[in-house]
Amino acid sequence: MFKQHFLAKLNEIFAEKTSAGEKEVTITSGELHRLLGGYPGTNHRMPICCAAMREVFDQSKDAVLHSPESGMGATLTIRYALPR
Repeated sequence: MFKQHFLAKLNEIFAEKTSAGEKEVTITSGELHRLLGGYPGTNHRMPICCAAMREVFDQSKDAVLHSPESGMGATLTIRYALPR
């Protein structure tokens, strides 16, 4: 699984929530990874998942609600403003 897979899923979620009229969406890295499979598991790609979430993070309108100590873990939680 590559970063573009996580980015594509994020964009899919953003589009669905925007179409539903929502103004924000909160995403947890563990939940995002589960949507694509491979987590939990021995070959998980959590660091790549978290990197993708942070790549689309916009400091001017989004908020990190929780960040694990390492910055890369299943509990990374970001509230994204919509539309993107």
